Amino acid sequence: MVPRTLPIVPMDPFAALFAHAPPRARTFFTGTLCKTVQYPEVGHLHFLKGGELTLVQNGQSDLRFDEPTLLFFPRGQIHSFVVNPERGADLVCATVELGSAEGNPIGQGLPGLVVLPLASHPALKPICGLILDEAFSGQGGRQEALDRLVDYLLILIVRHVVASGAVATGALAGLADPRLAKALTAIHEAPKKSWTLDDLARIAGMSRTRFAEHFRTRVGQTPIDYLTVWRMTVASQLLARGKPVKSVALQVGYQSAAAFSRVFSRVTGKPPRNSQGVMAME
Repeated sequence: MVPRTLPIVPMDPFAALFAHAPPRARTFFTGTLCKTVQYPEVGHLHFLKGGELTLVQNGQSDLRFDEPTLLFFPRGQIHSFVVNPERGADLVCATVELGSAEGNPIGQGLPGLVVLPLASHPALKPICGLILDEAFSGQGGRQEALDRLVDYLLILIVRHVVASGAVATGALAGLADPRLAKALTAIHEAPKKSWTLDDLARIAGMSRTRFAEHFRTRVGQTPIDYLTVWRMTVASQLLARGKPVKSVALQVGYQSAAAFSRVFSRVTGKPPRNSQGVMAME
């Protein structure tokens, strides 16, 4: 019998990143905006379906839009929309959280504002069509369906921005580099492992010195500093699920809850607590 050859599955550099720091959206407005509105300093995604609006930001030139366009603010940025009150602007708006606030590896290096006119990005039209259908359908489960569709749209936008080369530094910039992507994926998939610089350089297929220099230039941190921040990102997700501190410490590579708590406090500026507010060390 001839042995069956298993297909080679290509490495997905985003899999572990999205597993531990998934982008999340919460739709809060669908309809026609007929007055000036200011949005707070949190991540936002706006989809202009029709009409006209002017985007106003402090210290920036005003931007006018009059065709179907996605406006993505990866990080907190206060901004306002000014519209013609007679026509208004047809919008779907959502708040956005790009993974954990601690380190936020997805948001690192992304532009402060991503503008994507649908006419220039036809690959986004199908999902945007589904979002519009759901937004104005009034059917049961509408909120949940909308939020999940926008979650998917966020992943498509992140893919597009990385592929376009618009991300200069940060984890996403590193993942766009074939050699660094191997080391970053190893870190993302196994935060518990006691990685050394030599280990990671070997995975990347580079010399220790060259790897350390290239990683810092591309990602903006040393490999070990990135590992530490990533561990705290994973830890934050586990704590949010109610896991006790001692268990979380072990899952991210710390044998001592006290040592983990010191690092967590240093990186995040607050002590580790689970979703019940418990700082359980036992």
